[in-house]
Amino acid sequence: MKTLMTTMSLSSTLVLILLSLQSISSLEAHKGGFSVEIIHRDSSKSPLYRPTETQFQRVANAVGRSINRANRFNQNTPRTNITQDDGGYLLSYSVGTPPFQVYGIADTGSPMIWLQCKPCKPCYNQTSPIFEPSKSSTYRNVSYSSRICKLVEGTTRDGDNCEYHAAYGDGSESHGDLSEEILTLDSTNGSSIQFPRTVIGCGRMNTGPYDRNSSGIVGLGRGPVSLISQLGSSIGGKFSYCFAPTSNTSSRLNFGDAAVVSGKGTVSTPIISRGEVFYYLTLEAFSVGNKRINLESSSSESDGEGNIIIDSGTTLTFVPDDVYSKLESAVAHEVKLKRVKGPYKQLSLCFESSFHDLKAPVITAHFRGADVKLNAVNTFIEVAERVVCFAFSSSKGAVFGNVAQVNLLVGYDLEKKRVSFKPTDCTNQ
Repeated sequence: MKTLMTTMSLSSTLVLILLSLQSISSLEAHKGGFSVEIIHRDSSKSPLYRPTETQFQRVANAVGRSINRANRFNQNTPRTNITQDDGGYLLSYSVGTPPFQVYGIADTGSPMIWLQCKPCKPCYNQTSPIFEPSKSSTYRNVSYSSRICKLVEGTTRDGDNCEYHAAYGDGSESHGDLSEEILTLDSTNGSSIQFPRTVIGCGRMNTGPYDRNSSGIVGLGRGPVSLISQLGSSIGGKFSYCFAPTSNTSSRLNFGDAAVVSGKGTVSTPIISRGEVFYYLTLEAFSVGNKRINLESSSSESDGEGNIIIDSGTTLTFVPDDVYSKLESAVAHEVKLKRVKGPYKQLSLCFESSFHDLKAPVITAHFRGADVKLNAVNTFIEVAERVVCFAFSSSKGAVFGNVAQVNLLVGYDLEKKRVSFKPTDCTNQ
């Protein structure tokens, strides 16, 4: 009996030591910064991957999503004007106790975290398991009288509970309980990092053309209950990402000290305070060879301040009509290939070539205080067999899309209010 008790005591002690070590490891990873994997929606590892689609069908879908998203940026609709179907990169995370894994679209254009919850009626067609709050011991509804409820735009009262309502530009909606729950992220070093009392929208009524396997949105925008805002001081207001050039290569999303962008080649530009969700920068001009195309203040608001949104969820880059026509002309002059008509009217500058044979000019985006050089991987996409198109389009507003950000380490420092860029081989991050 004494031997059994001693064995049990040793076992308990070992468990406590292991738990303590795990907590210390998690805490150190948190304080010192950490990184998580994000996967492209078209990666074979993605739950949204459709093996029957061709490479060019995926490009067509991305172009369509990008056009829809840019149109909604221009509508001046309420701040939740981006749909779940838009985003390009997925983040795996867990909620609840015990942890329940879900995939959400990581989106710098969204202001909150939400996922579909059981029971929901109606629900969109999610074939992966749906989170059941009743099975989590740490799930709590947010009170309507709480400060958090007042911070979130468009909340309503259901008894004592706070209800959120996300209405999107394409007519889709998510409505449900604003809640507090443990959110767990698995870092790339193998440790799990828990964030208790994270505010999450638990969607009970969800309608719209959502993808059937993603579980909602992980908002990385500037809203008060976005993931970034909630992690706040614990990550020093810092996050960064590095988008790999191919969809089957994982990319990184970094937080805290791990998100610092510095060293040779780093340039920085101020984040302009406009609105409550998007990250606005000031783009002064583009250069193509010796040709400089300035962005006139007449094409943007507030005499050029904050005239472009930097966005992780938009594939293409959009610029005002007058700027686009000059930019297209300058690029067409530099590319010595046969022009052809592409399959999409929105991409008007196309050439007969494979991507690997394309000799594209370097285009420099002149942000305020930061010249960012864009290579062919940032400016062209192959849309059909031996057809490459300029990955820019005209629009009323301006958006710096995710193709333009490939192979750049892009860091956001919300305390210093700046975005930094560093040329990086993102396949080796």
